[in-house]
Amino acid sequence: MKINRAIVSVSNKDGLKDLIAALAEENVEIISSGGTHKHITELGFQAIDISEFTDHPEMMNGRVKTLHPKVHAGILANRDEHMHELESMSYLPIDLIVVNLYPFAETLKSGKEFSEVIENIDIGGPTMIRAAAKNFKDVLVLSDPSQYEEFLSRKMEKTIDIDFRKRCAARVFELMSQYDNLIAGYLSENEKTNFIGTEHFKSPQQLRYGENPHQDAELFQYSYLSTKQVANADIIQGKALSFNNMVDADAAWQCVKSFQAPACVIVKHANPCGVACSDNSAEAYAKAFQTDPTSAFGGVISFNANVDHECVKKIIDNQFVEIILAPDFSDEALSLISTKPNVRVLKLDLEEEKPYPIDLKMISGGILIQDADQKMISKDEVEIVTKLKPSNEELDDLLFAWKVAKYVKSNAIVFAKDFQTIGVGAGQMSRVISTEIAAMKAKECNLEANGAAMASDAFFPFRDGIDQAASVGIKTIIQPGGSMRDNEVIEAANEHGMAMVFTGVRHFRH
Repeated sequence: MKINRAIVSVSNKDGLKDLIAALAEENVEIISSGGTHKHITELGFQAIDISEFTDHPEMMNGRVKTLHPKVHAGILANRDEHMHELESMSYLPIDLIVVNLYPFAETLKSGKEFSEVIENIDIGGPTMIRAAAKNFKDVLVLSDPSQYEEFLSRKMEKTIDIDFRKRCAARVFELMSQYDNLIAGYLSENEKTNFIGTEHFKSPQQLRYGENPHQDAELFQYSYLSTKQVANADIIQGKALSFNNMVDADAAWQCVKSFQAPACVIVKHANPCGVACSDNSAEAYAKAFQTDPTSAFGGVISFNANVDHECVKKIIDNQFVEIILAPDFSDEALSLISTKPNVRVLKLDLEEEKPYPIDLKMISGGILIQDADQKMISKDEVEIVTKLKPSNEELDDLLFAWKVAKYVKSNAIVFAKDFQTIGVGAGQMSRVISTEIAAMKAKECNLEANGAAMASDAFFPFRDGIDQAASVGIKTIIQPGGSMRDNEVIEAANEHGMAMVFTGVRHFRH
């Protein structure tokens, strides 16, 4: 396509110099406005101010400048049927639109006043790029600086074809959908809507495959992250992460961040199979591994504190590991782990701007959206419902087990003692069976369930789960309560001389 005339109006000036230079070299008439016009002239290139082009001054502090028939007729004119009408009005066709929108997302994130955020709702820019996208057969629209490189290459090779113009048009409507959703979320103060539209994604990264080899998979990473999370972690070493790797890594990372003391979480198939807190990462790992050495094989190991040489040596001596995540690693630790080049080592930040305000789940014919489960319980919030009251130390173990249970697939049962998981029962259709599995795991690993705490992610519908727990020596129980048979369950705990507390909160994880 021959480009004779272009409108250039951008807030993001990345790559603009090379683009303008290429257009100027071919004597393209460049029309611009405001800060972009000033920037182009400062670069040493000529540009016509939009007011000169329309023969109409800007109005209302710049709110009205490109909203003019001469601009939009020039963009929307179909070259096969509208040229005579365009000429009759002494209007000129416009062949190229280079426009990106006011930085609404960045303004929102910077915490500006409401009035300033509103001023960053772009009107003229969306109108121009939508018009150009509609008329993509005759007009090329570049709405994203990432498109400039391909445009310049195609321009040089004379391959600006209909497929490229169509693809650029599609990008306009992708951007507008995100932009409009963000504004709608802000004005409605709807966190769910806001979250869907707030973040623009970087170009997707192709993964080897999805959960299974016959499934394709991609990673979409938010482009405005200011902290390192699983999707954008610093990968110190190791093979590329797979779909399942990322799911397991995120499960491990979310769990380990819920603890204040140095903690280790070992995850296998998205379930914690070993969790412990101690004085340092090495000791926490040793206790977490002790919970279930068999399941830990080939797992993902996460830490919320620095990982040193001693910790890495224990891991290498004990097991095969897929991924190790931590906020920091000592130089000696990295040197030792480099002897295992296939192990992925990820460095992340414990802080997040706003961790997962919503959860998304696909269903046939739609998408389910819910608030993320970020509810935490303190000692002061639990209700003691049995005759026997737990000691402070027992309450500590109960709350530790409760935190772990939140990240275990339902029906979830967790045995814990001295800030260490003793047994974990996950993903069963029956809560009694989950209790039996937790007991079996404790016995299999020579861990003492006698005197331990037990957490259940949901209430016990019958007393059989309490009876099963008592048979292996469980001393204290934490559960939401709320069953029609709570009195029966409480009586069972009293009969067995157990202390039980209710949280009033359920943590199903399907």
